Amino acid sequence: MAVIDIARPRTAGGGRAVAGLLAVLALAHVYWATGLTWPAADERSLSLAVLGAVVSFGPAVVLPLAVLEACAAVAVAAHARGVRGRRIPRLVTYAVAGGMLLRGAAGLVWIVLGRDGSGAAFPWLNALLYTPLCLVFGWTALRAAR
Repeated sequence: MAVIDIARPRTAGGGRAVAGLLAVLALAHVYWATGLTWPAADERSLSLAVLGAVVSFGPAVVLPLAVLEACAAVAVAAHARGVRGRRIPRLVTYAVAGGMLLRGAAGLVWIVLGRDGSGAAFPWLNALLYTPLCLVFGWTALRAAR
């Protein structure tokens, strides 16, 4: 039986927000695994907008990502809920924080170095959406993991 730690209300909301973001990402990857490409017109455009390079969004690529994100969402939510005696949810929350902060740092490098030849959408999405979200949610996950 799990014991709930009621002394963590300040970071629980942040952990739930991070878990929610991971769940949304998992659902987006499942959606793209069906072959649908919204919000882009086709897979190539989607890949360029999301990753800045042409990469497959086929099921063999995106379904494992969806599973990883869904498992991480469950672990982060469990940690945010304050389940005591469970090291794995805390370690996963730290890993999520590290991954998001690393992506945020890479995004800052892309912004500073400028053009990467990926087309018009990625640099703007990276600067205005992806990098800020990664930095904010990475910091939030780090606070929630403590």
